[in-house]
Amino acid sequence: MTLLLTEHDVEQLLTLELALDCVEAAFRALAVEGAVNHPRRRLRLNGGMLHYMASLIPTQNVFGMKIYPTGLGPTDFLIPLYDARTAKLLALIEGDYLGQLRTGAASGVATKYMARDDARVLGLIGTGGQARTQLLAICAVRPIERVLVFSRKPENRAEFVSAMQPHVRASIMAVDDPRAAIEPADVVATMTTATTPVFDGSWLAAGTHLNAAGSNHLRRREIDGATIARCARIAADSVEQAQMECGDLAAAVAEGILKWENVLEFADIVGGKAPGREAREEITLFESQGLSVWDIATAARVYELAVQRGLGQQIPLFQR
Repeated sequence: MTLLLTEHDVEQLLTLELALDCVEAAFRALAVEGAVNHPRRRLRLNGGMLHYMASLIPTQNVFGMKIYPTGLGPTDFLIPLYDARTAKLLALIEGDYLGQLRTGAASGVATKYMARDDARVLGLIGTGGQARTQLLAICAVRPIERVLVFSRKPENRAEFVSAMQPHVRASIMAVDDPRAAIEPADVVATMTTATTPVFDGSWLAAGTHLNAAGSNHLRRREIDGATIARCARIAADSVEQAQMECGDLAAAVAEGILKWENVLEFADIVGGKAPGREAREEITLFESQGLSVWDIATAARVYELAVQRGLGQQIPLFQR
């Protein structure tokens, strides 16, 4: 039997703390435990696109993928999870909530390894659903006291503050200009659909850590060349995938500001093969595209918890 887990099931099982642990473990598995991550592929459809990404985690005895369409209607995320020892389909898991939490968690893990320990101010560009988990995860790993949030529409900023203030100890303030969010910040997070840079790199203070999580297409760019030039340390969740879809870094390479060989694998930082920061004044950057290995590591733990708690629906697939 295969276990079907709906969004409601996942929401009962998956916490931010668990997502942070799973994503950090996934990076460690990539660095030292033989995990394999295949970058996202995209198949063009009539008026839309099919996205799919796969990975194998030997230490958890699982493999699987995430698959989802866009541009044709609602985006339905599905994660088929398999037992790597038997190739049995363990579960079909709806993956929207899981995807939001694991994306925020990745920026949280990057902040844990690359930001200054005493970071107190978060500058956040973007107010969509994914920006919410960026806020929660970063506040979970650093003693953030103030959050300065900017997006283009004042009503979205106001709604974000109202919705998220009860969930964090930090004081959240909407600002009318992106510069007001960037200049005072110790940590910056961008989560937008912008096609052109959302702030000027000259605004960054020495010692800032930046999480860029919105640009996952070569035609999209949140970060300008000035920012890239000022970064002492740049890490990507996957350099291979970044070369395929990170507009921020690809544009900087095309402009002669950056060489791909100078971009670190963030897994090497988690695995202890490279430092995340060597000096207080360094500006550091984490480029997040989103990896299947995060989904599968998190899905495996959600599946284990569902079995323990008796959640989900058993469905008779592949009965022989």
